[in-house]
Amino acid sequence: MIINHPLLGPRDAAEFVYLGDAGLIGRPDGMADNAADAFHDYTYLRDNPAGEHRELWYHEQGDRSWLVITRNTLTHDITRVELARDVARTQGRSR
Repeated sequence: MIINHPLLGPRDAAEFVYLGDAGLIGRPDGMADNAADAFHDYTYLRDNPAGEHRELWYHEQGDRSWLVITRNTLTHDITRVELARDVARTQGRSR
């Protein structure tokens, strides 16, 4: 599988480490009233979709960047690759 890195261009997936659902970027507020419930859900409840899914990948054998990759879990087709820092900044503005 080839991942088209936004800064470095096409790279082999062997350079990356899969880290799970991209929803992990939106970590709950530890000071909120419902923090225990929010962290329980954040830690233990995961989707396992068949089809398009946003995932976190780490470029371990490259520039050590974090990426959010939109990938079809059935076909492994990648439709979008974004720097995780850009996704996190966008989420921070939309709150």
